[in-house]
Amino acid sequence: MKPYYSEDGITIYHGDCMEIIPQLGNVDFVCTDPPYGVGLGIENNQTKDSSHLAKRGYASYDDSYGNFTSLIVPRLNAAIEKAGRAAVFTGPHLHEQAKPCAIAGIWHPAAVGRTPWGSKNFLPVLFYGTPKKAGLHRPTVIRSTTAVTGINGHPCPKPIEWVRWLLLMGTDSGDVVLDPFMGSGTTLRAAKDLGHRAIGIEIEERYCEIAAKRLSQSVLDFGQPDTPQPPQHTNEFGKLLGWRDSLVEEAHNAKER
Repeated sequence: MKPYYSEDGITIYHGDCMEIIPQLGNVDFVCTDPPYGVGLGIENNQTKDSSHLAKRGYASYDDSYGNFTSLIVPRLNAAIEKAGRAAVFTGPHLHEQAKPCAIAGIWHPAAVGRTPWGSKNFLPVLFYGTPKKAGLHRPTVIRSTTAVTGINGHPCPKPIEWVRWLLLMGTDSGDVVLDPFMGSGTTLRAAKDLGHRAIGIEIEERYCEIAAKRLSQSVLDFGQPDTPQPPQHTNEFGKLLGWRDSLVEEAHNAKER
């Protein structure tokens, strides 16, 4: 099995992850953002109505609900089974996926999407398995106001800060990270920055090319701690909860008056 890219402990395979995963060696953690089955670029497009964001579709994949259940979910299950521990970004069809042991997520006041009911401000992340240092008191929901994705040729790349948080939550030093739906390589870039080994699998070659270019950049120094730590903006989320509670109390007092 010849890799598309392999350097400094980071490997990319161009192909179908269902065929490649069984051939891989040890994998410790899956971190991935698969297609959500929302008709990206077709149904989920602002040209349809104002309840959708103006996003382009994937290069050659039809992001239909049918494809999500028949193609994406079985491949997710294979990857999760391979590693036993995973963090998976997900959309509205999480009920079709394997039952997680925890539901985490990103609270994004500026919105990560739209629905007929209003803005989508919470992006779920499904956790599977048990981290090696289980039981730590740490948040599983973070607030994000400054993270940006940039434009890199992929229709929906995630901010690297979000992926870095998940890697710090789910990995230990020396772990091997797998992203079976690599896209533009954000997981691999974050893994490289943190000093992890990582494997990415992507069926669309143009995305493999984008990822390889990102990985050719120099490694950033984040001073990785020995154990995963909560992100700095956790306190901001606590402030948000306090603000919510104060509004509830004001509304209750007003009702009594």
